[in-house]
Amino acid sequence: MRSEAFRAAVEALDLEAAMAQLSPSVVLYSPVTFKPFEGKEAVRALFAILFRTFEDFRYVGEYAADDGGEVLHFRWRIGDREGEGIDMVRFDGDGLIDDFTVMIRPLSAVLALRDSVFARLAADSS
Repeated sequence: MRSEAFRAAVEALDLEAAMAQLSPSVVLYSPVTFKPFEGKEAVRALFAILFRTFEDFRYVGEYAADDGGEVLHFRWRIGDREGEGIDMVRFDGDGLIDDFTVMIRPLSAVLALRDSVFARLAADSS
């Protein structure tokens, strides 16, 4: 699958290798914010926080979409909250991820993720 290098980078918590798989104009649609993260630097800042936030993050499945995109199924934990989700990715002409949508369940895990990420954002900006 085309997302194999991205998957390996994320599982290794290798921020630079993950960023190398993203288009400069990548757009990431978050399960927590209404406005998407636009551009590689915005996504880099988010991933830097997520890589410090998730515990026991692992991909557990990969699926090919009819339109050439791919879906990566993952599981994770933050404290006592376990969650699962999917990354739906589409690629540009160079094979880089340029469209990235994340969906997570259950709601308690989404809220734990939101609270943890926002707390880290506040700490990083002070």
